[in-house]
Parts: sequence; structure tokens; C-alpha cells
Amino acid sequence: MSDVLFDVNLQQLPDEFLTGVWRVADRVLNQTDPTSALARAVQFALQPGQLELSAPGLHDSGRWRVERDELLNRPYLELYLGQQQTRALVTRLRRSRSGSESQLSLYFQSGMEMQLTQP
Repeated sequence: MSDVLFDVNLQQLPDEFLTGVWRVADRVLNQTDPTSALARAVQFALQPGQLELSAPGLHDSGRWRVERDELLNRPYLELYLGQQQTRALVTRLRRSRSGSESQLSLYFQSGMEMQLTQP
């Protein structure tokens, strides 16, 4: 049975809440190239400063970091994969009290929306 998930205040989001292995539960591509690595991703592994992306027939690695806007302190993920650099706004993070389950919602520059889950 799943734990109850609670919204995390994104203005006070600790970066370490984003680390770990995330499975892509859902995505809406909008204008995103469906053949891109991000559009095909099934899993993200975020360790401090390091990103591992898995997709069918593809395993890519790169870097990531959290940036915040100055006005509202909203968190953005800056992702660097090979020659590709993109930015995604963290629109929602929900976690169980124990931290054993999480849901992360991202909105990318390309218009792609992605729902990630842990474990």
C-alpha cells in the first residue's frame, strides 16, 4: 500500500530531495522532438552533480544542478547531456513522511511535461 504523499514547499526545497533514481511515470511532449533522449527517457538517476539517463537502446550521462529564480526562489533543474542543455521548472514535489516515496513534476523549456516517481 502506498504512503500518503505531501506537497513540499518548493521555495524551501532541499536539493537532496531531488537525488536518487526516478522512473518516468508520464510525459506530454507538446513541441518536443519525440526522438530526443529526454523524450524517450524511462529513468533518471540524479546523484550530486551527476546525471544518468536511461531510454530504450540508450544510456547517457551528464551533469545537473539546481538553479533558483531571484524573484520567487522557484527551483529549476539545469540538465547537461552531451551537447544538449535544457532547463526544467520543478512544478511540484510530493513525498511521503518517511521519504520512501516521491512524485516530481517538471516543465521543460520545450513545453514537455514530465511526471517522475520514486522508488
